[in-house]
Amino acid sequence: MNDQVEHFDVLSIAMKIAVAVGIGMLIGLERNWSHKEAGIRTFSIVSLTGMLCMQIDTSLVVAGLAAVCLLIIISNLKSFLTDRSSEMTTSAALIACYILGVLIGRGHIFTPVAAAIVITMLLAWKSELRKFAGGLEPSEIRSAILLGLIGFVIYPLLPDRYIDRWEIVNLSDAWVSIIAIAGIGFLNYIFLKLFSSKGLYLGAVFGGLVNSTATIAEMTTRVEESGTPSRITILSSIINISMFTRNMILAAIFVPLSLTATLLPLLAMSCVAGFWIWRDLQQEAAYGEVEQELQLTSPISVKKILSFGLLFLMIQIGGTLLTRMLGEGGLLATGFLGGLVSSASTTAAAATMASHGQISPALAGSTAILSSMASALVDFPIVWKNIKDKRLVKAFSLKLTSVLLVGFAAVALDHIFKISEALINAIK
Repeated sequence: MNDQVEHFDVLSIAMKIAVAVGIGMLIGLERNWSHKEAGIRTFSIVSLTGMLCMQIDTSLVVAGLAAVCLLIIISNLKSFLTDRSSEMTTSAALIACYILGVLIGRGHIFTPVAAAIVITMLLAWKSELRKFAGGLEPSEIRSAILLGLIGFVIYPLLPDRYIDRWEIVNLSDAWVSIIAIAGIGFLNYIFLKLFSSKGLYLGAVFGGLVNSTATIAEMTTRVEESGTPSRITILSSIINISMFTRNMILAAIFVPLSLTATLLPLLAMSCVAGFWIWRDLQQEAAYGEVEQELQLTSPISVKKILSFGLLFLMIQIGGTLLTRMLGEGGLLATGFLGGLVSSASTTAAAATMASHGQISPALAGSTAILSSMASALVDFPIVWKNIKDKRLVKAFSLKLTSVLLVGFAAVALDHIFKISEALINAIK
């Protein structure tokens, strides 16, 4: 007996007891705030019971779980007979609390503590989660399901190798780019929906991340209808900066070294655009902010996925062939032309080629910049068509042209003086 006491790890057991009681109190405290019968004491005891069952014998774990389930049945039966209600969420939380106690008994600390915090958050955010679920549209739910399908079902089935003898087409790489674009688009669609009521400027930030062309088209219509067309220059600058940033992040995800080529032109264009934003805000301070709710469609659909995937493959094949025949100039031309259609897909295609060593990271970064600027060029016909005030159209054209000229100059200087190549060599 003395030997057993002598080798008994008191500190370890004390730690397990403290953690078990702590997570039980955390979850139980929230249940007390929600005026539930099972509160701090019940949850602490259930968690501690799970820990003790695991410490005594693993065979007691099942018996302990059966006892907790019996307790839940009795409690729910009492609630049903009293006020015709049941406590399904509290019952689930009790079972989870017992399992967390078992994990603590097995020596786990991080998993049960993290899970307890998540459970408490889910319990505390009842009204917020109900409001969120009630506000979802069927198209948004279908988009979320589709995102999971393309990411966790289809992607593992695709071969991670070239499927042609010329080593041009890799379906797995193309699908990774589709997942990245769809994920970013869906996440920022949610942000746009949640925060669009804060004003057009915040909508421009999130809209530029989702789809810059669709957003500028939406914005031009909105400002014209609301009687504030002078805001289009500010909104266009914000949208394009968001789009530039998105493409830079896309390139960096696949090829981190591409930042050496994308960062300097992006900063230069952002500074010029930021100057115009500041100047226009000073001139239009008298307008006051008119909040508008954007009507953007959900960014994920079968049509969009197939069109993006096809466009990605076309750009990748065309860029690879032109690069092999014409060198760097062929890919840059492909990047610019592809950016007129989709700068995101063009950037992803160039970054994928760089990740396989087909082109340099610097060339991938330059392609991303040219593609982004080509996408910004699409703003011109949209604004010319939707904004009726020719004076505003002229001012917008001059300001956007200055931004693009700075970008072209930065890319040209980079290729003349090999700045990004030197930075890559210095990093390596």
